[in-house]
Amino acid sequence: MPLYDYKCREHGLFQELGAMAEAGNPAHCPTCKALSPRVIVLPPELLAMDPARRNAEARNEKASHEPIISTADQRARDAEHRKSCGCKKKSDGKHMLFYTADGKKMFPSMRPWMISH
Repeated sequence: MPLYDYKCREHGLFQELGAMAEAGNPAHCPTCKALSPRVIVLPPELLAMDPARRNAEARNEKASHEPIISTADQRARDAEHRKSCGCKKKSDGKHMLFYTADGKKMFPSMRPWMISH
């Protein structure tokens, strides 16, 4: 059973063991027996963190377990991007490639250390 935090208006924070199915239910204060809502207590480091860093970490956390979903709109935007900059493929689906002065193939890439096929 997990340990949940609750806050009584009169006596402050207290903790109670409870079933996960009853996690949203209020608990009785051990001192005055008043029903008290469950609260989520954040470590002070999170509250004092720079907002830009907190947003970046939240974005990274979200991206770590949510897959990128391909939609028709996203594919259309990607196609428009490729048309305007020519970074991936030509309209006929073939990769754009160049030949060097000595006749070797060269694919446009931001990774010049990669070996092409």
